Amino acid sequence: MPQIRPIKDLRNTMEISELCHESQEPLFITKNGYGDLVVMSMETYEKSLAKLELYQKLAEAEAQIKNGEELIDGEDVFKDLKNKHGRK
Repeated sequence: MPQIRPIKDLRNTMEISELCHESQEPLFITKNGYGDLVVMSMETYEKSLAKLELYQKLAEAEAQIKNGEELIDGEDVFKDLKNKHGRK
């Protein structure tokens, strides 16, 4: 469940840091009762970026399929990569 804290809680940086690392979720900061900031650990941020990149690649692949673009066989791709990088 998302954590929501008032902006004055940012004064205690150690507590905020620990909370972000323990929950592994974004921490929502409010100002005058309205959403203002989102704080998260670097690990959570990097995971979020990785998921976003994956979703973008999946959407691109689905668009290519929908547009009738020629598909490449997965086994052929891996064989080519192994040959290119010297692993057999």
